[in-house]
Amino acid sequence: MKKPIQLALAAAIAGCAISAQAKESSVDDYRAMLGDSPGILWVEDGELIWKQKTGPKNTGLEKCDLGKGPGVLKGAYAELPRYFKDTDQVMDLESRIKHCMITLQGKDASEIDKAAFSNPKKYIDSDMEKIVAYVAAQSNGLPFNIKLDHPKEQVAYDAGETLFWRRSSKMDFSCATCHAQDGKRIRLQTLYNAYNKDDGQIIASWPTYRVSHSTVRTMQHRMWDCHWQMRLPDIDYASDAANALITFMTKEANGSIIQVPSIKR
Repeated sequence: MKKPIQLALAAAIAGCAISAQAKESSVDDYRAMLGDSPGILWVEDGELIWKQKTGPKNTGLEKCDLGKGPGVLKGAYAELPRYFKDTDQVMDLESRIKHCMITLQGKDASEIDKAAFSNPKKYIDSDMEKIVAYVAAQSNGLPFNIKLDHPKEQVAYDAGETLFWRRSSKMDFSCATCHAQDGKRIRLQTLYNAYNKDDGQIIASWPTYRVSHSTVRTMQHRMWDCHWQMRLPDIDYASDAANALITFMTKEANGSIIQVPSIKR
């Protein structure tokens, strides 16, 4: 009697595999149907906002130093997060833009944090999401190249990996629960594996236009959203913890070609 049972199990497993492949194909078809990313509109707006004179100091962000010199955008995103001597911190793209908004434009840090994420349902826009889309797109076609040359960059990477594996909250979840093995899924979505070099392309596709959100979302928003999904307390915008997680994941994606803003569900 064992043989019929084994055959039935094999058929069921094969059916699941075929079903998974069919679902993956349907997601690819869906993305193809959507065509070009609407995020290009955020890039265009971001360029205008980058140059716009605003804030108490009535100036633009054109002198912002993202690591390659004041005003140099080409290739800057490909080397972030990185250590900045003037702040003695490891900063990702968003925390560095926030720093420039404070130092160059005289804006208030707490107000920047409140406005970091848009809320399309309430018609609340975000300049930060547009600026990030614009600056990141200036590195399209380049590979991520995180070097960890400075000791604090290595500390950030190690802290990020520790946070990635730390289980916590009432659901006893960690980032690694979903993102440290191949083949895991949520609904139709195949989940990214931080340790699979091929999946580094997923990191290189952020910022992205989220169809379900009707806006461009950034990597800092991805960190916030994942913490919410794990029922953890909110992670502070552009905090050391968020930057450490982004440092770890971006370093693991080294060599992946940046192509943003992409389009996702």
